[in-house]
Amino acid sequence: MILAPHCLPKRGILVACLLLFLAAQTAQLHGQDNLPLPPTIYPPLKTEVMVPWLADGPPAQSPPTEATADANRIIDNASASGIADEKGPTTQAPSSDEASKADQALDADTAVPTIASAPAEPIEPPPLITLDVMLEWYPNPRHASLFLARDKGLFSRRGLEVRLLTPADPTVSTKLLAAGRVDLALSRQPLLHLEVAAGEPLIRVATLIDMPLSALVLREDGSLDSLIDLAGRRIGHSDDDSLKVMLDTMLKPLGISRSEIEIHDVNFSPARAMLEDELDGVIGAMRHRLPRELGDQGLATRVLNVEDHGVPLHDGLVLLANRDRLKDQRVAIRALVDALEEITAWIIENPDDAWERLVASEPDIDTPANHANWGYVLTQLSGTPAALDHGRYARFATFLHEGGVVDELIPVERLAVDPGTF
Repeated sequence: MILAPHCLPKRGILVACLLLFLAAQTAQLHGQDNLPLPPTIYPPLKTEVMVPWLADGPPAQSPPTEATADANRIIDNASASGIADEKGPTTQAPSSDEASKADQALDADTAVPTIASAPAEPIEPPPLITLDVMLEWYPNPRHASLFLARDKGLFSRRGLEVRLLTPADPTVSTKLLAAGRVDLALSRQPLLHLEVAAGEPLIRVATLIDMPLSALVLREDGSLDSLIDLAGRRIGHSDDDSLKVMLDTMLKPLGISRSEIEIHDVNFSPARAMLEDELDGVIGAMRHRLPRELGDQGLATRVLNVEDHGVPLHDGLVLLANRDRLKDQRVAIRALVDALEEITAWIIENPDDAWERLVASEPDIDTPANHANWGYVLTQLSGTPAALDHGRYARFATFLHEGGVVDELIPVERLAVDPGTF
């Protein structure tokens, strides 16, 4: 085929462009063989967790070890030659063996922050509040709630240390309480009225026995056929209320004055006085105790209950506080009375166990007379020691005032309080 001469330049240009394109493609294909392989481990498949150092300062730097130097060298080489800069060419990344070696070196030498904690300081219980309680007599079954509450831990559980003290004589308890020498004291409601009328700062905060326990105990072998025969007789007593309240009340309807009777102070020994001093009787004696003691010694007796001869019903055993210190002691007194209520319920439900624990705690209580009278004492215990019979105290105050025993009518608020209300 013969081409026209004027067409040759255009065709030559097309052929030249085609040859140049083919040459460029061939050069590109040959140039790809020289590119580095993609990195097998980049970046390393490890995650470094930054934990705040909890000590006073940063951790001390350990001196470099051979493993650390190797790891740093590998990382530096990788940074210098294997990590591409935004403007520079990419280079060969470290091999998987080198990366693994670097990781192991770092793991072996990297410090792990720790927290050293000492055991917590033990929490010490608050100190116990000490209460000194003075009994009105030497220990006997009517004090069971106090002894058992102490020994079963009911006081300490409420933050109290209760110390039970025995008086030197029956008249000391209220005197020590009024003087602030003890915190609480046991007594009887009639004596409380007399002490308050005399100006003593005493007030009832609980009742342990809510019925009278006092009586006039007379010899059965004498010629006492009735109370009228008491004139000229020898009668013993232990407390003022026995004379001023009980004996005077019993004698008044008969027209006999106390001056016509020979009075003897028997202190803590009414039984001995009846046996050795040959007294005709004892006023204010514990009706559940003295007759049995005398009977065990061969002396028969008669018992005249005071409430059957003109003395109003009253609390036989009460817990007294000092009214001037009542505000500061109210929390402790509430706790103590709560413990008495709890233990009284347990005593009533478990009389045999209660007796065994009582005599184990106070061996002197374990006598035939006390054991024989344990059942009677149980029937007289107040199940609600805090409860206040307002009417009973008001009636007794009126009785004493109208009878001329006290000069003023004392309001109940000066005599007694329910510890749950103050």
